[in-house]
Amino acid sequence: MKGKLSIHYDEEGDYLEIFIKTNRPTYGEDFVSGVTIFKDEETDEIIGVGILNFKKMAGDLDELNLPFEINFHM
Repeated sequence: MKGKLSIHYDEEGDYLEIFIKTNRPTYGEDFVSGVTIFKDEETDEIIGVGILNFKKMAGDLDELNLPFEINFHM
């Protein structure tokens, strides 16, 4: 999916969201504890991810090891 990339971090809630902006309806599915994958309702294409307790999960940001891969195609 093409679109403008949106990254938002809520420091108080320690929640990171990474989205490809779209005007289409989306829904979220729990992937693993604290990680939600967001999909386009029509195509089921992944368009975003939300990570709760991001700093705790990320630990050392120089060596970020999330339980999934993110591929951005240009």
